[in-house]
Amino acid sequence: MNDVWDLVVVGGGPAGAAAALRAAQLRPDGRILLLDKADFPRDKACGDGIAAHGRDELALLGLPGLLDDYRPTSRLTVVAPGGTRVSATAARPNHVVPRMVFDARLVEAARARGVEVRRHRVRALAESGPHVVIDGCLTARAVVAADGANSAVRRLIGLPASPDRHTAIAVRGYSDVAVSDDVQLIAMQKEGWPAYAWSFPIGDGTANVGFGMLLPRLHATGLPGREVLHGRLARLLPDQPARDLRAHHLPLSSGRPKAGAGRVMLAGDAVSLINPLTGEGIYYALLSGRLAGEAAVQAADDPLPAYLRKLRAALGRHLRTTDVLARLAQSPGFIDAAIGTAAHREEMFDVLVDVGLGAGLVPLPIALAVGRRWLRDTFT
Repeated sequence: MNDVWDLVVVGGGPAGAAAALRAAQLRPDGRILLLDKADFPRDKACGDGIAAHGRDELALLGLPGLLDDYRPTSRLTVVAPGGTRVSATAARPNHVVPRMVFDARLVEAARARGVEVRRHRVRALAESGPHVVIDGCLTARAVVAADGANSAVRRLIGLPASPDRHTAIAVRGYSDVAVSDDVQLIAMQKEGWPAYAWSFPIGDGTANVGFGMLLPRLHATGLPGREVLHGRLARLLPDQPARDLRAHHLPLSSGRPKAGAGRVMLAGDAVSLINPLTGEGIYYALLSGRLAGEAAVQAADDPLPAYLRKLRAALGRHLRTTDVLARLAQSPGFIDAAIGTAAHREEMFDVLVDVGLGAGLVPLPIALAVGRRWLRDTFT
């Protein structure tokens, strides 16, 4: 039994690192192993945005100062599909930290907490009584699969990937901006809607820039993906030529699979926890990873049911809300109405931020205000 790990985490991104960190936080004497197919630091295609909700998770993991050397950004500008522009100050600031830096810091924090980190690509997985055997050589009481949108572990336990209709694709790069630029920009595009470009200044004279759209909309163009994604990014952000462009898929929470099987729990992108309205996933990753790590320690005899209960309590109502909003958002007029309402009501802007970047809900008065505006704009 000395060769049995209390928890094996597959994937060293935010979800996996959070699972390992939480398990070690709750059980300092536990045997926890973190596996990743790459060495750190390594790049990851992403918008790099870390909202205040994500920082709350870092604080719960005992890492409240992890981002202190990066500039907080409070100002946000959103351009609706119809052209309405709203600029406001978020109630709590966001950060933009390249994943090359952020993920490596999380892994090092896990290592400092006693987690063993190894480079390893998982190829086989089997249940063996109260254990899971990985590649015939690693035995675990519980496994957290946090190995991304193309999760190998998810395939090995027989769960399907997110269907194309619930998958987005984005291209991400970096551009030069003024060091003083501290406004996060989201510019939506009516053509091929839902689609938008973004520019998130980091604070060092560069900005993370990108463009994303639903995968079926991309296929419907009949054009090469590179031509569409790179071309629309260039048109929407003509003054910010991008370099280091990389494409990545985003499995949206509206098509999420089961969150695990047996003694295996899926977290982050592996369980399609990407906000269907904004494409944000780091908060979901940190939250779901933390909850999986808790379940592995607190319910070691049968962790998956405990994990499912924790996920439902934390995200259930929010995910049902975003499921409904994602269907409504298929109409650009609905988004125009929401952003138009936010232009005149500060509390609406705060709701948009909480729903799009955290686990927020939509209060009934706000929903009615948006609905009335949508109907008025549609029939006048």
